[in-house]
Amino acid sequence: MKILITGNMGYVGPNVVSQLRTAFPDATLLGYDMAYFAASLTNAVTIPERDLDAQFFGDVRTMGPDVLAGVDVVIHLSAISNDAMGNRFEKVTMDVNHQAGIRMARMAKNAGARAFVFASSCSMYGAADGGEARTESSALNPLTAYAKSKVASELDLETLADGQFTVTCLRFATACGMSPRLRLDLVLNDFVAGAVTSGKISILSDGSPWRPLIHVKDMARAIEWAVERKATNGGEFLAVNAGSNVWNYQVKDIAKAVANTIPGVRVILNEEAVHDQRSYKVNFDLFAALAPNHQPLYTLEKTIEELQEGLIAMKFDNADFRNSLFMRLKLLVSLQDEHYLDQELEWKSN
Repeated sequence: MKILITGNMGYVGPNVVSQLRTAFPDATLLGYDMAYFAASLTNAVTIPERDLDAQFFGDVRTMGPDVLAGVDVVIHLSAISNDAMGNRFEKVTMDVNHQAGIRMARMAKNAGARAFVFASSCSMYGAADGGEARTESSALNPLTAYAKSKVASELDLETLADGQFTVTCLRFATACGMSPRLRLDLVLNDFVAGAVTSGKISILSDGSPWRPLIHVKDMARAIEWAVERKATNGGEFLAVNAGSNVWNYQVKDIAKAVANTIPGVRVILNEEAVHDQRSYKVNFDLFAALAPNHQPLYTLEKTIEELQEGLIAMKFDNADFRNSLFMRLKLLVSLQDEHYLDQELEWKSN
């Protein structure tokens, strides 16, 4: 089996590569990445790409069909990967996250690939606080360029799925946890970084929005399941919420959990904050039924402890971490300021 993982050098990718190498030791694993975050290694003794058979560097917007020759499964992680980046680079977000992904899926199908696994997002439910947890049949209400790009991609991917080309869209909860390429612009990671570096958690909202969470290693387990999923298990096209019902939290409760796990931490709510409309409880029953052997294993407490230990081992003590290069938008803007990237987030030639 030959598997291509796009965006493998981001936050999620290293964990996916490790999981797949363990699950499919004889598989040929290929990586394809723009390398924006290649240097953002955290606590890595060796680079995560050691588990690959080959690493390709390139832009998914201009990927050629040669990369897909002989590939059985494509795992598509490449994306402008959060709301802050999407707001700053809205056109690029739609180009990369939607148009380029669909173009690549068509090439993969034409090249004979049997499966396409798409990293989608629960953020497509948007303003959905209160009431019942959202299921896969609930109305979509994407509020940001990032979420809109995921909705558009799912709609187009559905038209490509057939008996020879199975498509799985994993609508992931909000990622969290330690990774060889850490991000701190994720709600739980942000809170633990604040707790470790300053002894306080500053919540940017009033703390009321709902967020489902999933550990990045549990995301990798879900992707492993999707690689081998048969059309008889969910259909030729499947969009499924990927996470766990017990990991639905209000933001203020996530902060309290961090404070309860790390002694001496003070939680500061922004009572004057404008209400954050991005609020959604999510139902993960379908994922539990379809993938009973690939359910999330991490607990919230274990994830917090792991992040705390990881940051301490890194000797990370930057209380101004929201302005550090562990924030994806900050790193991209820094690469632009240093004239490595242009306004379309393409690498400049020397």
